[in-house]
Amino acid sequence: MAGKIKVADDCSYKTYSVCDSAADSSSSSRVEEGGESDAPAVFMCGKCKLPIGDSLYWAGSDDEHNQIMLKRISDNVVIGKEPFVSGTRKELGCLVVNLTCRGCCSELGNMYISTPKNLDHKRSLFCFNVENIESYVVGSPGQRVPELDGEDKPVTLEYQNIVEQQMTEIKSLAVIIGQRLLEIENNLQCSSGK
Repeated sequence: MAGKIKVADDCSYKTYSVCDSAADSSSSSRVEEGGESDAPAVFMCGKCKLPIGDSLYWAGSDDEHNQIMLKRISDNVVIGKEPFVSGTRKELGCLVVNLTCRGCCSELGNMYISTPKNLDHKRSLFCFNVENIESYVVGSPGQRVPELDGEDKPVTLEYQNIVEQQMTEIKSLAVIIGQRLLEIENNLQCSSGK
């Protein structure tokens, strides 16, 4: 269940390999860029950017047809009701239904209902045309972490306790100053009343 996907990065394309995890014998997959990352990829409609699936349900890719295949998709993909016979030379004799985006109604790919023996590996999988979709690798290097200034520190429980203690001290000082001010005013009123 290994394959490669091309991801647009500004004006160039990066190729990501999708491999089974050696440690995990389940059907989960991971995306690798040169074997370094194990973050999943999210696939989106190329036109309206609605998510249509992710690499956790990766089934493979077909470089000849420029397609990726997923086992499951999101509710943002509409599966066509009417199957039709594919007219392309490479898919002669295939019964397929269209996969379209729920948001913008653009065609994303197809699902093979019936196939000749050489295309059996595509049957009942969601096949997306790479030119109609985009992908986003979760945790990709293009993401930036906000930089904290020396004064901007995250609020921790210890820091919160210190701030609360300082606030209590300030309130006490304000009460003491208020009481002294009242005493001074009373003394002034008593002195002026004599």
